[in-house]
Amino acid sequence: MGAALDAIGMLARLVAFDTTSARSNLDCIEFTRATLDAFGVESRIIPDAGGAKAALHAIIGPRVAGGVALSAHSDCVPVDGQAWQADPFALRRQDGRLVARGAVDMKGFWACAMAAVPGLLAKELKRPIHLCLSFDEETTMAGAPLLVAALADHAPPPALCIVGEPTRMAPVVAHKGYASWEATVTGRTGHSSLTHRTANALEAAAEAVAILKRIARRFAAEGRRAPGFEPAWTTVHTGTFRAGTILNIVPDLAEFVFEVRSVPGDVAEAVLAELQAALDRDILPGLRAAAPEAGFTFRRRCDAPPCDLPENSPLLALVRDCGAVGSAQRVAYGTEAGFFQRAGIATLVCGPGDIAQAHQPEEWIAEAEIAACTAFLDRLGTRLAA
Repeated sequence: MGAALDAIGMLARLVAFDTTSARSNLDCIEFTRATLDAFGVESRIIPDAGGAKAALHAIIGPRVAGGVALSAHSDCVPVDGQAWQADPFALRRQDGRLVARGAVDMKGFWACAMAAVPGLLAKELKRPIHLCLSFDEETTMAGAPLLVAALADHAPPPALCIVGEPTRMAPVVAHKGYASWEATVTGRTGHSSLTHRTANALEAAAEAVAILKRIARRFAAEGRRAPGFEPAWTTVHTGTFRAGTILNIVPDLAEFVFEVRSVPGDVAEAVLAELQAALDRDILPGLRAAAPEAGFTFRRRCDAPPCDLPENSPLLALVRDCGAVGSAQRVAYGTEAGFFQRAGIATLVCGPGDIAQAHQPEEWIAEAEIAACTAFLDRLGTRLAA
C-alpha cells in the first residue's frame, strides 16, 4: 500500500494545477520537472511555438534501445457549468473514491508513474522507461506529435509505449482515428424583407450540416464494419453551431464544428472532400448568385491517427504479464496512441480508472485502481530489470 499512498499524494498535487486546455500547463510541467530532478532524473522540456505550453520527456535507466514509454497528457476538460460539490481542483477522498477534475483523465496514471520513479531507480533497469507528458490532448492533440518527434533527439526512442488512459487496467489494442474541423460560412447581410439581395450564411451552414448528417446515416446503414468497436462503423458528428443575431437581419456569418471518428480502413478526409463537392455542386452556386464573395472555409482542428496493434504483439503479452486484466479491447474514443504507433513504436492503451467517469462532474477514480496501477508499474520495472 505504500506506493499507492504515495501515488494518492502525488495525485493531490497534480489535480491542484488547473490545466484546463485553454490554460497554460507550464506550472504542472515545472512541478513534474522539479520532482524528477529531486529523484536525480533529468528531464527535457519541449515547448510549443508560442511558449505557453510544453511537453516533457524523461528517461529512467540506461539510454539504450528497447525501452518502454509511459504516456499521459497534462490537460483536462473545463468544469464550467458542471455541478461539483466542492472545489474540483482539490482532491477529496470519499468511500474509496478520489474525486477531482483530472483524477481519472488522466492525472491518476501520471501520479502512479511519478510515484513509481524511486522504485524504478532502485531496480537498476536494463532497458529504460521513458516518461512522456503531453498537452492539448482534449482539444487539438498538438502536444503528442511534438513530443513524439523529439523522442530520438538525445537517445534511442522507446520500442514500446503504454498510453495510460482509463481502461480499468484492461489492454486496449485499437481505437478509431479522430479528425475535426471548424467551418466558417460567409454570406451577405441585409433586411429580412429583401432576402433576394442577401446570402444567408446560417441557412447555407445548416444545409452543410444536413449533408454531414446524410453521410453519417450512410456510414451507419452500409459503411465499413470493424468488429469490436462500438459502434462498429465510422461516425460523423456536428457539435457546435453559431449564427445570427435577431430574426429580421439576414446573418452573414455562421460557424460550426464537426468531427469524424473513423474505423481502420476509412479516411476522415474523404468526408470533408465529399462535403466540399456537395457544397460546390448544390449550395455555393445559389449562395454566390447574390453574393459572389460568399463561401465556406474549413480549418483543421485536430487530426489523430487510429491505433491498431496486432494481438500477437509482444507488447500485449508484456502488459498481461504485468497485471493487465481481461481480453484485448477496441474502443471508439481516441487517444495519443496513434502518434506513437505512426512513429514505429508498438503502442496500446492501458490505465487505471473507468472512462465513464471522464469529463463528468464529480469525476473520480477508485483507490483500488491506483493500487492496481502502481503494482502494474512495479512489475513492469522488474521485467525491464531482468
